[in-house]
Formats: sequence, structure tokens, C-alpha cells
Amino acid sequence: MTVLTITDPHSGSTARIAPELGFNCFEFKAIVGSRPVDVLDASPDFLKGGQRPSGHGIPILFPFPNRIRAGKFSWEGKDYQLPTTDKFGNAIHGLCMDRPWRVIAQKDDFVTGQFQLSVDAPDRLHLWPADFVIEVDYEIIHNRLRANFRIGNPSSQRLPWGLGTHPYFKLPLGPGSSVNHCLVEVPADRRWELIDCLPTGKLLELSESHDLRDGAYVNTVSLDDVYTDIQCEGPQFDCTIMDEQAGLQVVQTCPPIFREIVAFTPPGRAAVCVEPYTCPTDAINLTAQGIDCGWRTLGSGSDFHTWIDITAGPVLA
Repeated sequence: MTVLTITDPHSGSTARIAPELGFNCFEFKAIVGSRPVDVLDASPDFLKGGQRPSGHGIPILFPFPNRIRAGKFSWEGKDYQLPTTDKFGNAIHGLCMDRPWRVIAQKDDFVTGQFQLSVDAPDRLHLWPADFVIEVDYEIIHNRLRANFRIGNPSSQRLPWGLGTHPYFKLPLGPGSSVNHCLVEVPADRRWELIDCLPTGKLLELSESHDLRDGAYVNTVSLDDVYTDIQCEGPQFDCTIMDEQAGLQVVQTCPPIFREIVAFTPPGRAAVCVEPYTCPTDAINLTAQGIDCGWRTLGSGSDFHTWIDITAGPVLA
């Protein structure tokens, strides 16, 4: 199993990426002052393979994040059927998180992976209306992990798409602390009503048990929710995981194209997932119902760029 390590020459922060496992960045060790912070959660057996692809590190979800109902959708007059792999009989998390990617560039502090459907998973080409290319750059800058995304449409058809990531943040953030001292904060004003993990199309106001705007202790909430109406500060917004006892925090910063955040507390794990999505679950079918939910299309020969930052640092007063 090939594992690539990138290192910031100034701080010594490192990240490790497994190209053969969906170009998953499964480890990010940030140096904050002189303190190492182990940011991401992955099984010690992850590199052996055979693990659930969406259960470790940072799975990359494309060309759709989360689920498509029963794996069925129609696009420009043609019906499609995706493999149904979740417990409810839905398609889940796209077409590239469980396949090898190609490494097309690398230096000490960054690496670029590329996945093209027709090249890297030709057996899946019939499952989507158009071929696509997705490139991801991972770069270490001091105590920050930057992911740059480029989405390209090499086909003659319009490409429908949504993008998401599924990071598992390890808790607590420092030795001597515990999950009981860790909070999760998401600046979202509403969430999608879900039945069996699928949106009904209705938006809900936040109850006290689901309101993460001022932070909620991770051990007091049980989350598997799709948040929306994100409040931006200027051209971006922050989601924060804070460890009060350790005096450390991890901040995930995104541009507003990531209009949904899935917050998930994985059962039996000292971790929390804060997942930026450009659209909600089942967005291609919600769009067909006339619901504006951020589902996107890319014209032939076009491309699109966006980014996500993950930064570890001291808790700011």
C-alpha cells in the first residue's frame, strides 16, 4: 500500500494520504507551538484495506455526497440506477471514494491526486450522465491543511454534480482531556427534515437539541443531521471543534458554495464528523421536484475550483 507523507518545513506538521484508498487523507498531525495535535481519526487497520471507505480520515464524496434515494434518478430524459449499498437500500457517497487515484504531482509539502471516471473506474461510466475529472491538492501550510478541488467535464454532455467531504475529527484534542470537554460549533440556522436519512424537502427550525450555533458538548448530543442556511463571515465560514480542557481547537473553513454541513456523532467512537457539502442528500431528485438545493451542472469542457481549510490552534478568547 502506497502512503504519501507531506510536511511543512517550518512547523513540522505532517499529513498522510492513501492514493489507493480514494486519495484519503487519513492523518493530519499539526504542530501548535511545540504541541502535536492529532486531528483526524482513522482505524489503525485502515491501510490494510477492507475497511468501510467512508469511515476513516477524509473520504472524498463525488459526484454526489451522501445518498440518492434507492439509487434511482433521471437526467435529461434518461433513467439511471446506481448500486444500493446503505442499510436503507440507497446509493451513497459517490463513485470515487473506494477506488485508487493517480498521483500527478508531488513535492515535500503538497500532493495532487486525480480521478477520471472513464480512466479509473470505466466499469462505472454507465452509472453517471457524463464523464468527469476531479483533482485534489493537499497542502500543508504551518498548522493548516488546505484542500484545493478542481472539477472538470471532459465529455460532450452536461455534468451534474455535488461535492462533499466526510472528515472524522479525533477527540479529545490533547492529552489529559476527554470528550466531555469537547464542543462542536456549526453556524447554521436550519436543518433538513430527514426520514431514514433522506430529506423530505422540508426545512426545520433548530430545536435546542440540534442547535450548534453557540457550540454543543459532543457527549450531550446524538447527531446525524443535514444543516443548512449557513451564516458566513465575509467570503467564508468556520465550523469549530473545541477542547476546553486542552485549550486547543480545530477550525474547518469553507467558502459558501458549501451550503450544507452534515454533523454526525459516530456511535462508539471518540470522534465527530463535520462534513461540508455543496448540496444536501438526494439533491438530484430534490432538484427534479423543483426544490432549489444547490445541485450543480458543468458544461462540456468547463471546470470549477473550490477549497477547504482545516487549521489546528489554541482556543481563542
